[in-house]
Amino acid sequence: MIGQIIDGTAISAKLRGEVAIAAAALRAHQQIVPTLAVVLVGDDPASAVYVKAKAKAAREANVDVRDHKLPATTTQAELMALVAELNADPIVDGILVQLPLPPHLDSDAVIRALDPSKDVDGLHPTNLGYLAQGKPVFVPCTPKGCMRLLREVGVDPAGLRAVVLGRSVLVGKPIALLLQNANATVTMCHSKTRDLADEVRRADIVVAAIGRPEMVRGEWIKPGATVLDVGINRTAEGKLVGDVHFTSAIQHAHAITPVPRGVGPMTIACLLENTVEAARRRRG
Repeated sequence: MIGQIIDGTAISAKLRGEVAIAAAALRAHQQIVPTLAVVLVGDDPASAVYVKAKAKAAREANVDVRDHKLPATTTQAELMALVAELNADPIVDGILVQLPLPPHLDSDAVIRALDPSKDVDGLHPTNLGYLAQGKPVFVPCTPKGCMRLLREVGVDPAGLRAVVLGRSVLVGKPIALLLQNANATVTMCHSKTRDLADEVRRADIVVAAIGRPEMVRGEWIKPGATVLDVGINRTAEGKLVGDVHFTSAIQHAHAITPVPRGVGPMTIACLLENTVEAARRRRG
């Protein structure tokens, strides 16, 4: 059996098209222009490329972008002052502070300082709390994208066993909550989990977000399982690979995301979807 390759690029394009239509409708009927403020501190090349891609996708989806590029020498006080300014700006619907920040800056303090109604990354404690209650407002973008991918391939998590590898606040914990809210039975695995391969073998849905290249082997995958590979790792040869060994896993899986062009494109699309939703909520 060869599994279906889940085309995240095509699915994200479909979602961005939906966002563009919704944003255009807000402009036409209510004179609301969804606006995203993007804050980039420092000159990390990967972050700069990612921010550029987000801005391009936003403008194509009828979302205005306000870029704020700050030097690596920016102090905590200066960054907090900018966040306060953006919180107070009635034109700004969503605020994205690109992570990681330079090591001298406290990213947790910055996230806590965001207005939860503008937290389109879904990382503010208030939004994570709503998610834990099963009443999500803004959901972190990568986990939200994973749930959309499951829907697109016709996988209903209700009653299924799901294993999440990794317990980060960015991916592992929120995707586990989303799957629980969708009535899956969820096991969260991490570096202290015993018999990891056996845990994975019992899963109908596998979400790999552990940050170890090709750690999950094909023989770990239950026949017919759906595999979402969130990992992005660069090998010594410069090749991008996920946390799952793709060529062996696809022999067992019902459906699987590749790396790249799998989960990654969904993150930006869901960020834009959250921004338009923020505009709706904030401005009626």
